[in-house]
Amino acid sequence: MPTAAISYLALGDSYTIGEGAAAADRWPVQLAAQARAHGLNLASPDIIARTGWTTAELQAAIAASGNRRRDYGLVSLLIGVNNQYRGQGVDLYRREFRQLLATATAFAGGKAGHVVVLSIPDWGQTPFAHDRDAAQIAREIDQFNAVAQQECQAAGVAFVAVTDLTRAAAGAAGQFTSDGLHYTGPQMRQWASRALPVVQGLLK
Repeated sequence: MPTAAISYLALGDSYTIGEGAAAADRWPVQLAAQARAHGLNLASPDIIARTGWTTAELQAAIAASGNRRRDYGLVSLLIGVNNQYRGQGVDLYRREFRQLLATATAFAGGKAGHVVVLSIPDWGQTPFAHDRDAAQIAREIDQFNAVAQQECQAAGVAFVAVTDLTRAAAGAAGQFTSDGLHYTGPQMRQWASRALPVVQGLLK
C-alpha cells in the first residue's frame, strides 16, 4: 500500500503566496513537488499567508483561521519583511517571531523538528527599490534574519538561508514579477531546492 501523504502547512506573507506569480510557482508548492519527485510523499501545502502581513498580523490571522490541527507533518514559516519595511524594531520582531515559532511547532504536534524557517529576502535588491538605500535595507534585513536564526536555534527549528539567492537575482531578467518587488517561479524554485535537503533530513 502507498504511504499516506505528509501534510504540510505554509505560514507567511507575500513571499509564501508568491504575489504576482502563478499558484504553482509558489515556493511551498514547488517544495512539495520537488519532494515528491525525490520520493518523499509531501502533500501540497495548506497556506495561511497574505501580502503585507507582519508577524503580529500573521499570528492574528492564524487565530482567526479556525485551523486547530496539531498533526501537520511539516510546517514552514517565512515572515518579517513587512516588520522591517514598516520600521518596526528587531526586539518586537524577536518577541513575535518566538510566538510564531511556538505556534508553528504546535501545528506540528509539538515537534520542533518538523518546522522549517526560511530567511527573509532582501527587497532592497529589487527593481522596486531602485530609489531606496539598498545598503541600509540589507543591514536591517541581516539584523532581522540574525534574530530569526537565533530564535530557531534556541527552539530546535531548522533555518534555511535564501537571502543570498535574492541578492544574486538583482538585475537578472525573469527573476521578478511585474511589480518589480516579488519573485517569479525560477527564483522561488531556488528557495525550494535549498530547503529540500533540509526537509528530507527532518522527515526521513
